[in-house]
This record gives sequence, C-alpha cells and structure tokens, in this order.
Amino acid sequence: MQPVYLALVPDFHVETIGSGPRVVLVHGSVGNGSTTWDSLRPLADRYTLVIPDRPGYPPNPPVDRGDFEPQAEAIAELLQPGDHLVGHSYGGVISLLAAAQADGLRSLTVNEPPAFGVARGNPAVEEFLAKMRDAPGEPRDYLAYFLPLVGSSLKLSDPLPAPLEAGARAAMVERSPHEAQIPLDELAVAQFPKLVVTGGHNPVFDAVADVLEQRLGAQRAVVPGAGHSIPRAPGYGETLVRFLESV
Repeated sequence: MQPVYLALVPDFHVETIGSGPRVVLVHGSVGNGSTTWDSLRPLADRYTLVIPDRPGYPPNPPVDRGDFEPQAEAIAELLQPGDHLVGHSYGGVISLLAAAQADGLRSLTVNEPPAFGVARGNPAVEEFLAKMRDAPGEPRDYLAYFLPLVGSSLKLSDPLPAPLEAGARAAMVERSPHEAQIPLDELAVAQFPKLVVTGGHNPVFDAVADVLEQRLGAQRAVVPGAGHSIPRAPGYGETLVRFLESV
C-alpha cells in the first residue's frame, strides 16, 4: 500500500496493513510506529492496523519541535467512526486528546500515558518531573538518563543506530506531556469503553493510571514483564484483543 500523509501535520507518515475492524496505533517517544507495534503485526489477520509515524520519527524527516496538541488533531482527523484507538506512552496522551475530538470512536486504550498533569502533587510524579528538568542534551546521554527513569532496559550501543538517534532527537524536542490538559469530564461521559494498561513497575505511571481509571470509569489491566515497553510484554496482545472483542 502507498504511504499516507496527513494534511493537518506535515511529515506524518501512516502505514496500513491487514483487514477487518480498524485499530489505530499511536506510538510513544523514542521508538517509531513500526518499532513500537511490531509485536501486534500478527493481529493484521483479523484487524486493519493503522500505524502512524509521528513527526520527527523515521521515515519522517527531523523536526525542531513536537507538540501533542496538533498531533492529537491529526490523529482525530485520521480516525473513522467505528475505529479502536490505542496509544502508548506519549502517544497515549495524544490519544486521550484525540478521543475527545473523535466521532463514533469504538474504544480507547492507553498504555502508561505520561499525562502527569492529572496527578500533580503525587510525590513520585513530582520527583520524576524534577529529574526530567536535568535531562542531558545529547541523544545518547539523553537516552541513558531517560530510559531507566521510565522503566526501559534497552541496551544502548555507541554510536547509536541511526533510527534510534533520530528517535532520541525527536523525543528531546517534544513538548512535555505534563502540560497536556486532559478533558477528563468530557471523556468520562463519552460512550466508548476505555482501558488503561500498566506494567506494574513504576509508581509514576501507576499514579496517572489510578486517576484515569477512577475519573474515566476505565477498565484497568496490569501486564508485567517489559517495564514501560508495554506492547512487548508477554500477554499484551491477548489482553488487548480481549478488550477489543468485548466492546
């Protein structure tokens, strides 16, 4: 299939594979769509997987700034009635915002979204935000600092592979997700079911998930085994399919 580019945000590549109900998969920081959702590709035999690559992430060119607000608008533009929307990490913040703008969404799933604004005052959240203010300004040093904070055990080579360096540079210029104003009340009354997934490894993400679970009336799933790399955790695909099939 030919690549698709969204008009609202330049350099927003979209891959579409499979057949069946559409599942739009929004990746987080550092890894692009293909890397983040590789474990779900077998689901293309029953679902149409729509996999955007956000601005700055390969195969898109570099950007000077990444912002969840215009990217959420672009994802909302991509969505069609009846779609399932699944967002991982920073992509979960984007998905929460996009879901509030979508018409006819069938379901929303978010994996450890760093929507820290909903949990300000929590000690773990405040400590995390304070540490992020000291993040280094070079790609490899940034990843060595950032990845352990979020619970990733990725081993870094020196030099970094080109796609990983590009992902690091994209992450470094993203607007901090704690600035996102999540429309909790609007999402709470929306009719589509919601699922919040955590890995049971980090109180920072648990604090956010606790608020989302309570305020949105969301289902909650804990899928351990891969830290913050939730889509790679054993049983994640099965957990997601059970939810999608139940709505």
